[in-house]
Amino acid sequence: MIPTAPLQAFAAPLLAANPAAEIVSKFGLATDKFLAQVLIFLAVYFILNKFAFGPILGMLEQRRARIADGEAKLEKIARDLEQAQQNAQAVLDKANQDAARLIQEAGDSAKALAEKRQQDAVHEANQIVAKAREAAQREQEQILAQLKREFGRLVADATSKVTGKVLTSEDQSRINQETAAKI
Repeated sequence: MIPTAPLQAFAAPLLAANPAAEIVSKFGLATDKFLAQVLIFLAVYFILNKFAFGPILGMLEQRRARIADGEAKLEKIARDLEQAQQNAQAVLDKANQDAARLIQEAGDSAKALAEKRQQDAVHEANQIVAKAREAAQREQEQILAQLKREFGRLVADATSKVTGKVLTSEDQSRINQETAAKI
């Protein structure tokens, strides 16, 4: 132990002149015990600082660094997500534009095809009408030829009845030609 007599002798004049000395003596403050407690406190503080507070502070610093790193990564992920959303929106916009263009092209193609089909139908109808006219013309010519033959035969019959003479096929042929030429 530390001898208390020299300390008390040193502190006594300081404490006697001071009103705090009265309080110290009233509460029984012993200087040697106080100094021992201060030394023990400092020793415990340095030991705890080295073996307890140091590792705890180091661990807390590591956690703080991990949290800061996590927040930085979170911010990077948020930026990447925003960039990805912008890219996705750009892709969707481009796809919508392409779809609109394809729909427009399909509509134009359908109109062109419909117009071509309509032109083909008109052309085919014109061909059918032309063929029908040709067939009607041929039929008319056949009927006219048949009518001429029939008319010639009737004229030949009438002539033979009027003249009373039987006409030869040569006479009938000549009368048919003359009648057909006049008709």
